[in-house]
Amino acid sequence: VQLVESGGGSVQAGGSLTLSCAASGSTSGSDAMAWFRQGPGKEGEAVAATYRQRGAKHYAYPVKGRFTISRDNAENTVYLQMSSLKPEDTAMYYCAASARVRTWWWRNDYDKWGQGTQVTVSS
Repeated sequence: VQLVESGGGSVQAGGSLTLSCAASGSTSGSDAMAWFRQGPGKEGEAVAATYRQRGAKHYAYPVKGRFTISRDNAENTVYLQMSSLKPEDTAMYYCAASARVRTWWWRNDYDKWGQGTQVTVSS
């Protein structure tokens, strides 16, 4: 499975962006798909995750109510709609996938990663 992200860019605080992550290859290897991010000088953190079979969604506390993760199973693509963006959302955003995860926010559970797409939010 290869993951290709797109949709990053620069936006002012309060604005919106939608990230996309297209997964190619076997769908069995991407039941769980997630977004992680790493801001400048910060530790990487999980943002949101969704599952193909269960359909469950999880969000990190800092983005709840502002970000929405969704998935097009036919296209094997996951999206991250981001609204009410804040400067602290500035980060490189990475798409991750795995056939199975135990803990949605644990990066080591994911074995496939994209190259990342930069999101910059200015105040």
